[in-house]
Amino acid sequence: MGMIIGIDVGISTTKIVGLREGKPTAPIRITAADPITSLYGAFGKYLHDNNIGLEEVDHVMLTGVGAGYVKSDVYGVKTSRCDEFIADALGARYESKLDHAIVVSMGTGTSFVMCRGEEMSHIGGIGIGGGTLMGLSRICLGTSDIKQVSALAMQGTLRNVNLLIGDISTNPLPGLPMDATASIFAKAKSDAPKEDIAAGIIGMVLQTIGSASVLAAQGTGCRDMVLIGNLTLLPQCKEIFPSLEKLYKVRFHIPKYSEFCTAIGAALAFGKKIDK
Repeated sequence: MGMIIGIDVGISTTKIVGLREGKPTAPIRITAADPITSLYGAFGKYLHDNNIGLEEVDHVMLTGVGAGYVKSDVYGVKTSRCDEFIADALGARYESKLDHAIVVSMGTGTSFVMCRGEEMSHIGGIGIGGGTLMGLSRICLGTSDIKQVSALAMQGTLRNVNLLIGDISTNPLPGLPMDATASIFAKAKSDAPKEDIAAGIIGMVLQTIGSASVLAAQGTGCRDMVLIGNLTLLPQCKEIFPSLEKLYKVRFHIPKYSEFCTAIGAALAFGKKIDK
């Protein structure tokens, strides 16, 4: 059997991975002005960079919000589609090696998918994610460049803008340590430096996603959350999610290819009778 190509088509960014003998290889991402350009650019670059002939590709699996723009087979290769939530779950399960977990897909917004073995179901989502981070950064910092905002945030101090339990109570509250956040941005001043504002914006987005995932898990018996999507690349994840683990007694996992899990899942969906 030849290679199965999984492609997660966004509005401007496309992620692609090849699956050979059941193993993902050399994932890449391409950004372009529109989904069609992004898709075909990513496909061509993937084949070129990995010295793969078009005849070696057996099937293409598409997923993502931009997949609907593609009405025909890609480069003449038989092409099918996979529901994005299923692709999220399959990719996260494969990468994390967890059969019972909530997949937290941190994209423009954030979705939650419950995995119990072969059973995968979308259980909700929130309108907080990368889009929120970009929009607030554009308004407050004059840039939507996530790398620039992250670099600014690394020089800022979150406690300078957030109100902590220790700021309002002389003693820890039940289940809440003194350094837990009482109110996001409640301590921010009108002349707060950009570094602290950047730290506050990133902290708000990641803390909200983490807390919402814990609420989504209530009553399920699940204590494992698998984080996927572009926001997992933020260095602030290494500080914020471990603190949430201690607070909520849960486990957050960021797989090796967290950014590409949806594309991996699309490829894995081939032959499972869940592709379209």
